[in-house]
Amino acid sequence: MADKIPQTDLVVIGGSAGCVPVIIDLLDALPPSFPFAVVLVIHRQKSVPSEMDKVLGSNSHVRVIEPNDKDFILPGRVYLAPQNYHLLIEQDRSFSLDYSEPIHYSRPSIDPTFESAADVFGRRCTGILLSGANRDGADGLASILQSGGTAIVQNPATCDFPAMPQAGLEAAPEALILAPAEIASFISPEKP
Repeated sequence: MADKIPQTDLVVIGGSAGCVPVIIDLLDALPPSFPFAVVLVIHRQKSVPSEMDKVLGSNSHVRVIEPNDKDFILPGRVYLAPQNYHLLIEQDRSFSLDYSEPIHYSRPSIDPTFESAADVFGRRCTGILLSGANRDGADGLASILQSGGTAIVQNPATCDFPAMPQAGLEAAPEALILAPAEIASFISPEKP
């Protein structure tokens, strides 16, 4: 197993029930400057006002922003899929917001973001699937591996809801299985 992230331009992280504390720790582990973009896809209720971007950035030096349609992906930024939209990545490395039907009962869904990230970034994409109660993200994680990228699942034994990472392992058995602290260490770029 590699102990540090390979050359990557994009880290996509998906999760649902039980993932927020892990994401906060991952963001806290990032240095003030990092050479890749991070995209977060978290299942949220569509009918409840959300300030998830503020929650995720509250204890971190990293600012979390919800992108607008056609915003370009920039390194050193953390993007959060907006509530009630699928977040897709276009060939020109911009975002596209999609209001089509929920996938795996979710909008935003993890799979379309992971799949479009795999199509655009290929081997320079790292996908991470965290705690959750359904199989969203499993097919997308397999797409990242098939495109030559790196796939990681949170060790199911460390999850509040292990169904999502277990489904990820079934779809992408070559994925790295890491505890949250190991994921944080893996994605933290080497210090110069």
